[in-house]
Amino acid sequence: MVMRMKISYTWLATVAIVATALNFAGCKPGSPTTAISSPLLRLERIIPLPAVRGEFDLMAVDLRGHRLFVAAESNHSIEVLDLAAMKPLRSLPGFDEPKWFNYRPEAKRLYVATAGDARVTALDSETLEPVKTFQFREKCNNLRYDAASGLLFVGVGKTFGALGMIDTRHDIVRGEIPLANYPKQFEIDGNLIYVNVPSDNHVAIVDIAKGAVIGTWPITVGKENVPMGFDRQHHRLFVGCDSGKFVVLNTATGKSIAGLDIDEGCDGIYYDAKRRLIYASCSTGVIEVIRQQDADHYISVTKVSTAKGAATSLFVPELDGLFLAVPQESGRTAEIRFYRATAL
Repeated sequence: MVMRMKISYTWLATVAIVATALNFAGCKPGSPTTAISSPLLRLERIIPLPAVRGEFDLMAVDLRGHRLFVAAESNHSIEVLDLAAMKPLRSLPGFDEPKWFNYRPEAKRLYVATAGDARVTALDSETLEPVKTFQFREKCNNLRYDAASGLLFVGVGKTFGALGMIDTRHDIVRGEIPLANYPKQFEIDGNLIYVNVPSDNHVAIVDIAKGAVIGTWPITVGKENVPMGFDRQHHRLFVGCDSGKFVVLNTATGKSIAGLDIDEGCDGIYYDAKRRLIYASCSTGVIEVIRQQDADHYISVTKVSTAKGAATSLFVPELDGLFLAVPQESGRTAEIRFYRATAL
């Protein structure tokens, strides 16, 4: 019991240190005028990345180590940021279009999916040196870990679609679960996986035990369903469509129960359970903030103006905030922004 209490206090202290480092009254001097805050989501900090070129993909956070991992897709690098000092820490080159991370502190592993060479690379999370590589047939994208089975699932494909399976207990590839077409974001819910298949405009339901698709839920109000969020308590799946639609599905029935018009180019959807808010980051240069009135009713409450092309985001509940990746463009330096979720 004493050992557990010591770990608990250490964890809380670590989170407090990171949160304090991010807790500024306003953004840094020189913040772009397009970065407009909201009472619900306040811009607090900007970390410039002047050496990074092009676009970003997903991020992952290491709360204990005060680090943020950023997939600099076009730059073919992983950018490591120091969250305590709020500055770049390391740049890891040589990754062929990094797309997605899965960080497992208990295993001291950081898994990186890369599209260009169709690989998932396991790094030692302390040294950030590669320890194992897993090869697939075509581009690798989204990653999700299932602790019950020890399987790390990876979205695979460009001319076809599948969920690849990495057995993390034995460090081997276990095979693939075929899909109708290439997958995008997906969520694990017990023995089921909900997978966005954008080219076919449906969500595929995969049974982990059977290793097969057991059904599909059509997305009829929008095209290119890419990002996905999940309210586990109320069994509500949030799906964003590139065409500018936000859809809510009841995972008990598969039925669409709500839908809203949002900005086009949505690439990140996160559910803030504490505030019952959904944050949807869109490439048009806005973060849509949607309020969950109850499990079946949703309203758009504000749009936070950001920067054109800034669609990749990561909400971290422990920090009460959202990181947004702003890509480098002509006349604009790449940067990571931190927005504080303020309202309760």
